[in-house]
Amino acid sequence: MSLASGVTTEEPAAAPPIAPPIALSRPRPHRPPVLPRILRAVLTGATKSAAIVALLLAWELAPRFGLVDRTFLPPFSEVAEAWWGLVANGQLADNAQASLVRSFTGFGIAVAASVPLGLLIGWYRPVADLLNPLLQVFLNTAALALLPVFVLLLGIGETSKISIVVYACAWPILFNTISAVRTVDPTLLRLAKSMDLSAPRLFQKVILPASVPTIFTGIRLAGAVSIVVLVAAEMVGAKAGLGYLINASQYNFAIPQMYAGIVTISVIGVAFNQLLVAVEKRLSSWRVPATS
Repeated sequence: MSLASGVTTEEPAAAPPIAPPIALSRPRPHRPPVLPRILRAVLTGATKSAAIVALLLAWELAPRFGLVDRTFLPPFSEVAEAWWGLVANGQLADNAQASLVRSFTGFGIAVAASVPLGLLIGWYRPVADLLNPLLQVFLNTAALALLPVFVLLLGIGETSKISIVVYACAWPILFNTISAVRTVDPTLLRLAKSMDLSAPRLFQKVILPASVPTIFTGIRLAGAVSIVVLVAAEMVGAKAGLGYLINASQYNFAIPQMYAGIVTISVIGVAFNQLLVAVEKRLSSWRVPATS
């Protein structure tokens, strides 16, 4: 460009356009395809249920091939048919409801009483040492051996049946709770004390969470005991319940109905145990698995 002074200047070159920044996206985690995951889940379920399927198959075939007397052990198909008949006429539901109310009531009372008591006894070591011999006596006294005592003192009604369940469930929960408190990792206790935690905070933040797995071991044992003991108690002076159903079927020689009651008790026990396992996992979700 020419100016009046005669000096020629060049116009500055235009700056190249700035490219927009490239958006960086996080790499998506690799997930296996849906179909292999479904197949893996199906195979896992089939593997876990293989033993049960084999048992039911043996139960079905052994009486039909004359390996056992089908009068005393009918094929599983006949038991399933009898079970469906009990469901259709309402007998199974009525008896199962009676047993579940008694069992869960006694189990709940035992948990509500034994867990706090076990925490207190385990927290105060001199008290635990003082009461341990007496508690050992009660632990090793079979609940069913005391059934006549409960019947004499409380009658043959609901009170005696629920009380025997409470007695049977209380001791496994109590002893596991005491053991859980007394066997907390000393390293955790030293670290907590180095942070100047008060006794209530130490109990709340360290001892109680660390005790949950052992406490639930006792609770799961008590859950199984509550059903076993109740069934035996219902065979004495009861007018409803799965134990009464089994006993009455045996007296009337209705063998398929008897086995139907036994299978129902087994299913209830397994379902109750799985429920307790799920609750334990929920309360122990803070724990890191050893394999991780």
